[in-house]
Amino acid sequence: MVNSPGERASTRQPRSVEGEPGRGSARSRGAGRPRDTRIDDAVRDAVLGTLKESGYSGLTMERIAARAGTTKPAIHRRWHTRQHLVVDALATTLGTEPTPDTGCTHCDLVEGIGTLTKAFAGDTVLRRALPGLVADLQDDPALATSFFERLFHPRRATTAAALRRGVERGEIRADADLDLLLDMLGATTYYRALFGHLPITPALAEQVVNVVLEGVATQRWRAAHR
Repeated sequence: MVNSPGERASTRQPRSVEGEPGRGSARSRGAGRPRDTRIDDAVRDAVLGTLKESGYSGLTMERIAARAGTTKPAIHRRWHTRQHLVVDALATTLGTEPTPDTGCTHCDLVEGIGTLTKAFAGDTVLRRALPGLVADLQDDPALATSFFERLFHPRRATTAAALRRGVERGEIRADADLDLLLDMLGATTYYRALFGHLPITPALAEQVVNVVLEGVATQRWRAAHR
């Protein structure tokens, strides 16, 4: 994924977005009673099931409501549009903090990028939904805001933290452009997911991390991974 215009996602902190699960929108707070999380879970499952059967273009509120055993108004109280539902499904499936802190920069980055390769390998639900969602982001500023703040920025921030730890350990050059590295680390998987010209293999995450780190690694990293 790429940065939204004029923003440096590695330092940006996510803000709340009205109408998203757990975000405390005015409409959800106004009910005056605890929200039934079973509906949230049933709707998410229905979104994934409908995407698998009908694809992104076949995803409608009517189908989701029927599959989840709920109503369209109940869904709209939680999510603005079907596109917001897909963003939530991506965030739930991919996770928003993919990159761990194991004490090994190389291992952390492979694990983090590996969540992308696992999610988009083969003819997966998320891979089928991605092109349509990316196209919709261009014409819907509210959806784009939701996408960046709900999914893109949180994931990018955890990987940025791993790169900064690598600099502190002396494994990555202090003058490395971290935003450029972040783009490069995720770009291969998303490029292949969007165009399908080459497979997303189990080894791809480590291959990408090795190539990227070769360009900015210190002798300490090279000695350990030679």
